[in-house]
Amino acid sequence: MDEARFGRISDSRECWAPHGVRPLIPSQIVREFVYAYAAVCPFDGDLDALVLPEVNTESMSLFLAELSDNHQDENIVLIMDRAGWHTAKNLIVPRNITLHWLPPYSPELNPVEHLWDEIREKWFQNRYFQSLDAVEDQLVDALAFLMRHPELVKTMTLFNWMNN
Repeated sequence: MDEARFGRISDSRECWAPHGVRPLIPSQIVREFVYAYAAVCPFDGDLDALVLPEVNTESMSLFLAELSDNHQDENIVLIMDRAGWHTAKNLIVPRNITLHWLPPYSPELNPVEHLWDEIREKWFQNRYFQSLDAVEDQLVDALAFLMRHPELVKTMTLFNWMNN
């Protein structure tokens, strides 16, 4: 499980252009953001996600409730970092969710980080957004696409642990 911030600050990256043509990349710095919350099961590519306006204990509790509702007949072991809103005393953790923690300073161990890289590269690279609603729409489209393609999610998040 992890969260990521997406906003109207342009993400300029390398891109292809015909020989001799310099690509023109629109850019802006507008400090407006939305946040994606996501939990993934790397073994089957099942992805649950919400787009919320902020990261805090209340939003995290809302995400956990949604995750619990989507998987009522399952016991979920949710592995995440120790962000303040993950460890807050007033965080509401549903009965079918058990929280476990990643070691400090180890984002490379979190499979969801690969989803954020994919979304930023495929859906946000070299884009200019007229409004925060446009950012949210793009983010929802990206997450919906990944939810419909569990095999793709599985290839991005299931580390090659069996061969190590």
